[in-house]
Amino acid sequence: MATGIKDKVAIIGMGCSKFGERWDCGTEHLLNEAFQEALLDAGIEKSRIGAAWYGSAVDRVNVGTSAIPAATALRLGGIPFTRVENMCATGTEALRGAAYAVAAGVVDIALAIGAEKLKDTGYGGLPIGTRGTLNDLVLPATSAPGGFAQLAAGYRARYGVSRQDLKNAMARVSWKSHQNGAKNPKAHLQKEVDLDTILNAPLIADPLGIYDCCGVSDGAACAIVTTPEIARSLGKRDMVTIKALQLSLSAGVEIGTADWDGSYVRNTRIAAQKAYAEAGIRNPRKEVSMMEVHDCFSITELVTMEDLGISSDGGAVKDIMDGFFDADGGVPCQIDGGLKCFGHPIGATGLRMAYENYLQLLGRAGKRQLKNPVIGLSHNLGGVPYNCLAAIAILGLASR
Repeated sequence: MATGIKDKVAIIGMGCSKFGERWDCGTEHLLNEAFQEALLDAGIEKSRIGAAWYGSAVDRVNVGTSAIPAATALRLGGIPFTRVENMCATGTEALRGAAYAVAAGVVDIALAIGAEKLKDTGYGGLPIGTRGTLNDLVLPATSAPGGFAQLAAGYRARYGVSRQDLKNAMARVSWKSHQNGAKNPKAHLQKEVDLDTILNAPLIADPLGIYDCCGVSDGAACAIVTTPEIARSLGKRDMVTIKALQLSLSAGVEIGTADWDGSYVRNTRIAAQKAYAEAGIRNPRKEVSMMEVHDCFSITELVTMEDLGISSDGGAVKDIMDGFFDADGGVPCQIDGGLKCFGHPIGATGLRMAYENYLQLLGRAGKRQLKNPVIGLSHNLGGVPYNCLAAIAILGLASR
């Protein structure tokens, strides 16, 4: 019977580029910016890397559709190098490939790296797939803000939340992330924003205003993974291990049946249940120290709190307003600023989230450092609530 990969894979090095409008460089420069930091952190020569997974979703202008440009940029020839894409979970998908290879004993040391230069696509948001293709079954005649605005409507209808109460909670979600991002030198946006500015911003898709939506950025992040035994042989004493990696995809249930009321994200709940079981977590509200969740829109973060079982169903609004997810709250969320402050270069996002949890667990987060965290969770959501995928990675100290 499958038991998962809990504590079978250790992260020995991570790196993250500066996120932002990186007109000064190409994708290859972003990749190396993250990779060199990770190599230095791991304390190994790159010749020890036995295989690599590269996450890239829409950056085809710069890197094409294979992993060859990434291998060339990093000078990692002669090893298996695989390009992966799985919507907004692309970075986590790269980590899953590298971690599974190590856990299976296929290679001793593997690299997961993701990058995207979204600014180069010329779109104000994520590029839209060509109409008349299979993509129409996933995102039929909708926009990302429009799809997630429907999630807000479904949530209000189910729990009887007033429009103003929901707007106030969504504004506090964004306010909190900007407070945190102001302390992060690698974030795209590093400025605090007051609640009145957020609440009075122009609407994008009711009830989502400008500050309820994440931006468009360029960036890269990566992880080097191995077995705990090899990590110890390299002198790694404080060790972060992967406790769980889970992925759940829609198959048309939400959009094709009447079994879903539009107030939650079904696949986040499925992935969370599996991840908690793999990690041995019974009470996530008490056991999870911090979270990086897919706050593409503020309503997404609010609903995710319930889908992850941190807040009770219908209870996220109160938890948010009580400051439970603030930096000094019960379970700090987006302590690095989240997508709201980093933007969402798709191939990098999942690994960027893991990077923050990794730094926090090792006590290296500087001004953002939390007190004695032991479990960090990251969550990606791809697509729209009615047809999506969800990915969850749980990291922790090896001793826990």
